[in-house]
Amino acid sequence: MRFFVWVLLCLGVCKAGAQSYGEGIAEYRKQYVADLLADPRSPIKHSQVSNLSFFPADHSYCVWASVALTPGSVPFLIPTHSGKQKPFREYGTLTFVVHDSALVLHMYQSIDMVNDTAHKDDLFVPFTDQTNYDATYGGGRYIDLSVKDINDNRILLDFNKCYNPYCAYADGFSCPIPPRENHLRVEINAGEKVFRQ
Repeated sequence: MRFFVWVLLCLGVCKAGAQSYGEGIAEYRKQYVADLLADPRSPIKHSQVSNLSFFPADHSYCVWASVALTPGSVPFLIPTHSGKQKPFREYGTLTFVVHDSALVLHMYQSIDMVNDTAHKDDLFVPFTDQTNYDATYGGGRYIDLSVKDINDNRILLDFNKCYNPYCAYADGFSCPIPPRENHLRVEINAGEKVFRQ
């Protein structure tokens, strides 16, 4: 049901009186901040919430992506900012268009969570783009997806919901560094901005 609602929002076909796309993103971000603060490992305090910032909601960064699954992919280690490495496997690739640029991102599945009932369907898309070290965190940003959201080899990819790793706020975390294959050569002016301390 949640997937269907987001399809309607991203296609801009909400009926009169229904929640607009911008309002939907605002609600999503409100919940994101609440979840961030509720995490026992949260890297920020309530007094720092005002330092969080986001690009204005932009419907053009909510796009359909074609999914090409990669069954049988070999697990590999992704380095983290702490120097540790975390095991992932490629679940598939996403092909999509943003502002007339044809782009590809790889989505991954955590080996540590694949046998966890609560997280077995989680997919992870870490990426960098040309806004890093300026408007956004230099170490890249993340998007969370779910296997359940793939329908007819397509999935809705909304960069307005991309977020910073905990390493953007504080030291002491093992945040995966986006692999080179997920370095986008365009600006993604959507989602969370750099954390101003």
